Amino acid sequence: MVTVGLLATLKAKPGKEQEVADFLASALPLANAEPQTTAWFAIRIDSSTYGIVDFFPGDEGRQAHLNGPIAAALMSRADDLLSAPPDIKPIDVLAAKLPG
Repeated sequence: MVTVGLLATLKAKPGKEQEVADFLASALPLANAEPQTTAWFAIRIDSSTYGIVDFFPGDEGRQAHLNGPIAAALMSRADDLLSAPPDIKPIDVLAAKLPG
């Protein structure tokens, strides 16, 4: 069961779109290694806007993720890849369908 999540929106600098996409794809093994990350998605919204949506059973998992290697890697590359700081919002899950 998931109760909380994060919605992060990332705007790539011109010419850095593929690097952002590659960075997000490379983060999947890190997300897989987080025991409290129930679901993690890296998405493309439009040609220069990307996102990460992830879900956790509770606040402890969300905090662990925010303090984990994906967030650290993103923040270390943000100035190089992004035209603005990541917009990271905590979200609450109202209903969910997950694979059994």
